[in-house]
Amino acid sequence: MARERQLPRQLPSRLSRRSLLGGAAAAGAAGATALAGAGTASAAAAREADVAIVGGGLAGLTAARDLVAAGASVVVLEARDRVGGRVVNLKLSNGGVTEGGGEFIGPTQTRIKALADELGVATFPTYNTGNNLLYKDGKRTPYATDGPLGAVPPVDAAGLANAAIVQAMLNDMATKVPVNAPWTAAKAAEWDRQTFETWLRANAVIPSAKFLLDVACTSLFSAEPRELSLLFVLFYIAAAGDASNPGTLERLTSTAGGAQATRFVNGSHQVPLKLAERLGSGRVALSAPVRSIARSGDRYTVTADGLTVSARRVVVALPPPLAARITYDPLLPASRDQLSQRLPMGSVGKAIAVYDTPFWRADGLNGQVVSDTGAVRSTFDNSPSDASYGALMGFIESDQMRALDATPADEVKAAVLKSYATYFGDKAKSPTSFVLQRWDNEAYSRGGPVAYAPPGLLTQYGPALRKPAGGIHWAGTETSGFWNGYMDGAVRSGERVAEEVLAAL
Repeated sequence: MARERQLPRQLPSRLSRRSLLGGAAAAGAAGATALAGAGTASAAAAREADVAIVGGGLAGLTAARDLVAAGASVVVLEARDRVGGRVVNLKLSNGGVTEGGGEFIGPTQTRIKALADELGVATFPTYNTGNNLLYKDGKRTPYATDGPLGAVPPVDAAGLANAAIVQAMLNDMATKVPVNAPWTAAKAAEWDRQTFETWLRANAVIPSAKFLLDVACTSLFSAEPRELSLLFVLFYIAAAGDASNPGTLERLTSTAGGAQATRFVNGSHQVPLKLAERLGSGRVALSAPVRSIARSGDRYTVTADGLTVSARRVVVALPPPLAARITYDPLLPASRDQLSQRLPMGSVGKAIAVYDTPFWRADGLNGQVVSDTGAVRSTFDNSPSDASYGALMGFIESDQMRALDATPADEVKAAVLKSYATYFGDKAKSPTSFVLQRWDNEAYSRGGPVAYAPPGLLTQYGPALRKPAGGIHWAGTETSGFWNGYMDGAVRSGERVAEEVLAAL
């Protein structure tokens, strides 16, 4: 078990009392400016707080929770009309919900699990009974996942052997990468000057092995191997663990015992919604995209649509590419700005088709597919815990997502259902409802699931990822050591930045 996280230290009583009284007075003046989990910013509202937090996802809300617990006053400014960031429930026509963003958790993801437990959000195992499907070279092959190969698709023997060697090499190399400073690894310069594609071509020499590693890459990053620094991939593997359990590629890609092991009852969005509710009225402002952050003396003015906050410290809990779109005065250090310019988001969408029943289960299938063709090349059974209806979820990723970015939604639906019918038969052609979340076209995400590092970034600009710029501090899953890119990483980053800010107040 991981060591229990220490509670945030309390602010001095004088500061705490002044801050809370000032925050309460401002909240009364602002009226309905910001309701936790609901409401929008009113015109020309002005607030004061110890800390302004930009971004109402898991990172920003977790930081707010810890800061409030320590006696600081906070205002969370969220651009959307909802909290949660890249975590969101999508409503279904049958009254149910499904997840449009982050949804899975697994072993060693202790911080998101602890937060869910604290908030009373229950979990259940991802459906994993029955066979997986491999669709490759036009052939559909069911395969069991409880044998010696586990969930590895059954390609030819030579490919499996080569893939096993490559996986072992990656795991071993990842142990040499410090999760909080990957740029300090002994071979950081060598690994960061090449793409993951270059390394794979030299090591995954059997075509079927290269296929397996390519699928793993696009599934994890929603980016192609040619786009990623090898050092970043090794860091991401190292991050899939905790202080007691080294990260492995298997933990990233597996369902049973891996990062896809568990789901949340009634959807993952319950976690940020309940966290915002717990923060209480007056602390979360929705529909308040931040346009500028300016320093004047020892305070910062954070200007959003319809709301201005004066604060002693600022936490920016956004993906780095979006944080870069804010105007800063004075300018950010060049290293931080250069870093933000070079960290692109992955390209991803999620498509969920709903059916009266999870009919694939009767065929002995668990709903999980690996494919080499089609708009959707990776699927999961997204049915609710009581299986009261069936839901197939497919990821549209990387090149496939980019090819469909400008495609009308009805054409995307047709392409997705064609993939589902290829894998699961004609019944998949006629869902009772269908929902699509295209993160590339989401104004306040512009992709997902994570901002990734191309070659040269980590060794040149990595130290700027978490280094405060004066009184501006950085959070978000991209700033996490362990479980970077995941909900757990977002929570960890919020806890870290709260401690950092408290030490500075």
